[in-house]
Amino acid sequence: GAAVLVEGRPRLVRDVFRTRNMRSLEGNWGIGHVRYPTAGSASHAAEAQPFYVNSPFGLLLAHNGNLTNSEALKREMFLSDLRHINTGSDSEVLLNVLAHELQASCNGLKLDEDAVFRAVAGVHRRCRGAYAVVAMIAGYGLLGFRDPYGIRPMVIGRKDTADGTEWLVASESVALDVLGFKLLRDVAPGEAVLIDTQGNFHSRQCASKTVQAPCMFEFVYLARPDSIIDGVSVYESRMKMGEYLADRMKRMMPQVEIDVVIPIPDSSRPSAMQMAERLGLPFREGFVKNRYIGRTFIMPGQATRKKSVRQKLNTIHQEFRGKSVLLVDDSIVRGTTSKEIVNMAREAGAAKVYLASAAPPVRYANVYGIDMPTRGELIASGRTEDEICREIGADGLIYQDLDDLKASVRALNPAISLFETSCFDGSYVTGDITTEYLNGVENQRGELKPSRGHLHDDEDGQLDLNLASDTDN
Repeated sequence: GAAVLVEGRPRLVRDVFRTRNMRSLEGNWGIGHVRYPTAGSASHAAEAQPFYVNSPFGLLLAHNGNLTNSEALKREMFLSDLRHINTGSDSEVLLNVLAHELQASCNGLKLDEDAVFRAVAGVHRRCRGAYAVVAMIAGYGLLGFRDPYGIRPMVIGRKDTADGTEWLVASESVALDVLGFKLLRDVAPGEAVLIDTQGNFHSRQCASKTVQAPCMFEFVYLARPDSIIDGVSVYESRMKMGEYLADRMKRMMPQVEIDVVIPIPDSSRPSAMQMAERLGLPFREGFVKNRYIGRTFIMPGQATRKKSVRQKLNTIHQEFRGKSVLLVDDSIVRGTTSKEIVNMAREAGAAKVYLASAAPPVRYANVYGIDMPTRGELIASGRTEDEICREIGADGLIYQDLDDLKASVRALNPAISLFETSCFDGSYVTGDITTEYLNGVENQRGELKPSRGHLHDDEDGQLDLNLASDTDN
């Protein structure tokens, strides 16, 4: 499950909120946000979302993503907008930009639909980076909008009841499924949706130029397999990744003899199943996951992550003993987990251990809302694939080709021509990322500065941000 802050400490949602807490909530609309502890320390309670400002109308805002020009916006707001930012969070920056643009767009008159959409257009003109945003405008309605590149996901759901129509906007479609909502569609890049207090739904394209460039890491790792993002089934895309990876292994490692294909739970299971089928090999479950341990991707500190692998996974020895095994993972980031898992396979009696990654090497920083480690911590940074293989201790290593990864997703929605793949190729789709900026990001992460992002455990995670409304007043 994902984490919330309690007295400055991260706790799982299920450990904090009970049914009685839900029953005590008043009203019929609201927003929620879940974050995970990042960069080696728990996030400060002052940065817990949603953020609130009472001028001009009373606004609550929650945000998934990362603004790449937040420092410039802070200076701009202090000097021109006469607004003060109290925390280091760019979500607070976004809130104040929206508040200022709302004030300017209504020009002192009563707020209306046109004014709200003009304000979002102003946000798009001023803000750079990735952002999926939900906001409550006091006495008026619920607002959701997505950056002009559509980097972070956002979907709209609808449920018709005897009391009227209810609406929900969330990061992933699974939030709709579990609450009985029907997936209406994705929020388009640059689009804003508005649900007023009478339950009326409005939408408008608010950006002058848009490009659909969803984050590839959502499909590789972050999203739940039962999600549909930008018309693409995450589960099916991961199956396609396995097919492409199998074909690549046939070409690149034809001499290698494998006895069994074993997934590293849980995100890699669809890829591993298809890879085994394509290679004509048995698929077996060799690791059992302890569901009471969180994801090691977000564990603070390298030593903690290493120790947590043994707590998180246990081997089924008979699936390894005397066999040449192919372990399949969704991606390799720091390499700490991979190295430990290879060791566990050998200790379980594997004769040979090969490792396949359904994603290409992660070599670059992510600046759009995923808390990637610094380049110095990325095992693929500055290393060849042979060097990575030796570092991990495997008998062989194969990575997905980036073009094949893109093809895996595009096969399910040919309309997507561009993806945000910066952590693999160092190409940042927003076009505003400089070497100086990247160095600043590295320095911040080196100082263990927290950031945002959403996280879903593969089977039972909580959604990071959602918004719902019905027609009852």
